[in-house]
Amino acid sequence: MDVDALLDAAAMVLVLIGALLCLIAAIGLLRLRDVPTRLHAATKPQVLGLMLICTAIALSLRSWEVVAFLVPVVLIQLATAPLSAHMVGRQAYRNGTIDERALVADELRESRETPPAAGG
Repeated sequence: MDVDALLDAAAMVLVLIGALLCLIAAIGLLRLRDVPTRLHAATKPQVLGLMLICTAIALSLRSWEVVAFLVPVVLIQLATAPLSAHMVGRQAYRNGTIDERALVADELRESRETPPAAGG
């Protein structure tokens, strides 16, 4: 078995694992019952799945130009997925759609109970 065949086999395995992680994320969004668990399912396996698929693409095409294109894609995904999950979770908390009894620590309670300062 030569190096090209080994790299192609590794790329196929990475694509399969990445696709399964993205599928698990999609199923988690549909099946999980509350916002925090849905956010967990939407961010963690999806980002890891994308990283594995991008790694497989880089291994398969074996080009530095492709790697230079995929690195910003992964970095942008790593930057935006936690930020969007944070914003959705905070809005769900403000709307009252999160079961507050299930929270271990409620660090936002004070900010919700304290009215904003008037006049700046």
